[in-house]
Formats: sequence, C-alpha cells, structure tokens
Amino acid sequence: MAIIETQELTKQFGQVTAVNAVTVSVEAGEVFGLLGPNGAGKSTVTKMLVTLLSPTSGYARVAGYDITRQMSSVQRMIGYIPQALSVDGTLSGYENLLVIAKLYDIPRRKRIGHVRDALAYVGLEDVADRLVRTYSGGMIRRLEIAQAILHRPPVLFMDEPTVGLDPVARKTMWELVKQLCDDYGMTVFLTTHFMDEADTLCDRLAIMHLGRMVATGTPEQLKASLGKPNTTLDDVFIHYTGDYLATAGDYRDTSTTRRTAQRLG
Repeated sequence: MAIIETQELTKQFGQVTAVNAVTVSVEAGEVFGLLGPNGAGKSTVTKMLVTLLSPTSGYARVAGYDITRQMSSVQRMIGYIPQALSVDGTLSGYENLLVIAKLYDIPRRKRIGHVRDALAYVGLEDVADRLVRTYSGGMIRRLEIAQAILHRPPVLFMDEPTVGLDPVARKTMWELVKQLCDDYGMTVFLTTHFMDEADTLCDRLAIMHLGRMVATGTPEQLKASLGKPNTTLDDVFIHYTGDYLATAGDYRDTSTTRRTAQRLG
C-alpha cells in the first residue's frame, strides 16, 4: 500500500519550473531514494512533501493526508531531517529533544521517557548532557534523527543525510536507517547523490533530471535497464542525467552543500 503518492506534482518559481509533473508512489516500509544532480529538483520535491512548500499544481498525499489541504495532519505523521542545521548548539542533546517533545505535544508524563529512549536508540545517552556545539558531525546527525523520530512517525524524510560525514559516520548512519525500518517498519524517503549510499540503502530509486523523473526502479532494475554487463549505479546516473557538469547546480547549491559539509565535518 502506498504511503506517499504524487500525481503530476509541479513547482514553479517565477518562470523557472523546478519540479515538472512528478508522479511517484512509495510503499509503506520501504527505503525510497531520490537521485539527481544538484539543482535537479530533489530538495524541492521533499519540501513540498513535508509541507514547507506549496505545489504550483498537481497533488500529493503522505500517510493518507493531502499535503495542501491537511498540512497539520501530514506534519504529525512525518519526521524531517533537512540539510540545514536543525539542532541548537547552545543546548544539550537532552534539552534539544525536550524542546521538540513539547512542540509535538507529547504528554508531560511521557516526555522524559521518550527523550531518554530516543537518545539511547541513536547511541547518545552518554553525551546527552553535553552542549551540542561540542558534538562531532556524526553525533549531530544522530541527534537530528532522534529529533525526527521522537514522536514515532510512520514516515521519515532525509535530505542528503550523509553530506559532510566521514566514512565511519556514513556507515553508522546507514546502519541506523536500516534499524529504523526493521524496528518500527518506518518508511524512509531520502535524497542523495552518493551512488554507494543509494545502492546500499534503497529498496527502490527514482532519478530526477531538470525537474523531471526520468527513471524509477530497484537498483538492480536500473542497472539492467542499460543492457550492459557489470553496470554500476554511477553508469546508470550518467546515462539518465547526461552531462553532469552542465546540470550540477549553481552558486547557491554549491554554497549550501559546502556549509552543510563544514558544520558536520
């Protein structure tokens, strides 16, 4: 059963069409990856699905709720980890989660238990009382996951979750995503431009190029679509997106990515 579905979802900024008639369906419990060069429209799709942007046309439903007419219901059913910093460095890990618990209106008698459980789940219980500005990049990402799952949503959105992380932290993040699916049956919708990440984590993938969805399938199906032996996802990516350097985003995209990498590095 589809837990995320879009039909002709479109977003325009003035004369620029950032997302062009995207139709996709994500099944409950799967890890779905959205690939594409910087500027392809991945983050714009995500922001519409989490109700941060309104579509220009088309529609989408998340966990059974319409993203434009039932925004508050959608927000209660999702967790969201953006590229931008979403924790407060002047607070401890515990204090960050306590603020989120209040925002999600978790009953007072359950808040401390939820916060402690979430910190333990992501392996941060021993540093819960340290200021977040003293955390490593990997620890910050784990705290952001704890924030996003504190209210135990059925759907988790992750926008470039491992940008700026070292190989060890990236592997830890992959294991945590798999654990969320196994333990909670959570649906994970993530954007990435790391092909190894997509191949390792995702049950199905969609590739975006210039605002359009150009290919969808399992990693193996997409590799097979090229009809060549020993095909990798890098080959698939290049095949469907063409000249990567010509479509790899602008100054703002590059600046955003580097700021994210710097604060997590």
